[in-house]
Amino acid sequence: MSYQLTDQEYAAIIEAPAEERFDYFVAKAVEGDAVWSLRSDAGWVAMSSEDGEECLPVWPHPDFAAEWATGDWADCKPAAIPLDTWLERWSSGLAQDKTLVAVFPNETEEGMVVEPGTLREALEMELAGR
Repeated sequence: MSYQLTDQEYAAIIEAPAEERFDYFVAKAVEGDAVWSLRSDAGWVAMSSEDGEECLPVWPHPDFAAEWATGDWADCKPAAIPLDTWLERWSSGLAQDKTLVAVFPNETEEGMVVEPGTLREALEMELAGR
């Protein structure tokens, strides 16, 4: 489900601004047909945005997610959510739960924090363009 990620690509995109990482996430989630997050035996991880809102962090590749499996999340592993499942169930479920999506956070930024519907629209537009 994941695409081939080179060390050079990893290094270049991890330091990019949040908007660029968002666009990369959308393209690669569609290409890889999956959204990645972290999961433990207790369930999926959640984080708080700078505004204190609950967010589900997501990444375009398991290697980016694995970097966050430290501290409180040390028992977590990257887990794929198939793109069709994300679009059909997760987007509406997160919206019902009033949970935002932190798209592609890195060590210095929480990433772009968006409504689940906003991310779904971006993913659907990318799918339509293929």
